[in-house]
Amino acid sequence: MKIALLQQKFHGTKEATISKTCELVQKAKEGGAKLAICQELHQSEYFCQSENTDFFDLANDFDEDLKFWSKLAKKYELVLVTSLFEKRATGLYHNTAFVFEKDGTLAGKYRKMHIPDDPQFYEKFYFCPGDLGFEPIQTSVGRLGVLICWDQWYPEAARLMALAGAEILIYPTAIGWFDSDSEDEKQRQLNAWKAVQRGHSVANGLPVVAVNRVGFEPDSSGVGEGIRFWGNSFVYGAQGEEIFCADSQSEGCFLVKIDKKRSEELRRIWPFLRDRRIDAYANLTKRFLD
Repeated sequence: MKIALLQQKFHGTKEATISKTCELVQKAKEGGAKLAICQELHQSEYFCQSENTDFFDLANDFDEDLKFWSKLAKKYELVLVTSLFEKRATGLYHNTAFVFEKDGTLAGKYRKMHIPDDPQFYEKFYFCPGDLGFEPIQTSVGRLGVLICWDQWYPEAARLMALAGAEILIYPTAIGWFDSDSEDEKQRQLNAWKAVQRGHSVANGLPVVAVNRVGFEPDSSGVGEGIRFWGNSFVYGAQGEEIFCADSQSEGCFLVKIDKKRSEELRRIWPFLRDRRIDAYANLTKRFLD
């Protein structure tokens, strides 16, 4: 199956950024993709660099945003993974992935479960933790285990998606460097990010796809130094083999072929799920073993 990774930067306004996304979706269709995946919070800047109540206004058009991406999926007859600022109710918001079927219907959604609160990644100020669990979304191209960014670091999330029947693990992402970090530290961060997700691929026998943004985005508050998003959107096969990796700067619609049948082959020779000691894992539900 051919998929499209839509790696892009913020173009200064919502309108200009969406225009670029539409261009990339069109290229995905022309390239023969069946599935197109957007990066995290792809309509706007990464606004979580500061705590500012004005940014909640970005979710005011949430209902219209849903209609827009639904129409786009239908126009190009693609399964489309989007990442939106969901306004659930007055004062209640989520960081949510919405998956649209190729006819424009909503196949399902996933609300980000792990919410970071780190310097210039102040997401707990904006987003309520997800309450839909780790449930794959059934589509015409398979069962998609959609997770979001910070979820990437948690093997429990990937495993639960796999146990629920996910055929692909997908991570819309917004992660980057601070320019003040040393080059060695930047490389260590990038390598760790790729390594943990490669591990999800191997441990679960599933393809893993991450789509990250690029470009420098200043901290609008003027306090932080801004984030230089490191791109490197990638695809790992079901055995952890690197099928594709983008660079740290380029925007683009990257077309990649994945083989879902490999999961069956690999799980027969490496039956990790068979040999799990489910009788001995109860302590995993505890915060720490004091």
